[in-house]
Amino acid sequence: MTNVPSDLRYAKSHEWIRVVGDIATVGITDHAQHELTDIVFIELPQIAREIKAGEPCAVVESVKTASDIYSPVGGQVVEINPAVTNNPELTNKDPYGLGWFYKIKLSNPKEVDNLLDASSYTQQIQG
Repeated sequence: MTNVPSDLRYAKSHEWIRVVGDIATVGITDHAQHELTDIVFIELPQIAREIKAGEPCAVVESVKTASDIYSPVGGQVVEINPAVTNNPELTNKDPYGLGWFYKIKLSNPKEVDNLLDASSYTQQIQG
């Protein structure tokens, strides 16, 4: 069974967010990294980039495929995680911890309400 933390919100496209104040940390789910298999390259958005909810903003390449990563919420990128660009397998090993991708200052905090909770996301991935 895939680990789905209950303190996060989820996009149907398998990104997660953790909101603290008006800043959201974004990464991909354990399910997503498992489907991708061994991640070998991650391209993150530029700091200060304005992103709309649902917009492709990063790329993950694995030994199997390359996949766009979509921002679950809109806002401005305020921080990126250089550890995952230098060591992409961190996302395979710890997708909800050290394997996060970027932090975004929310332009509309109500967008979080459109995302799935842990129970709904679990139902989605279990089909």
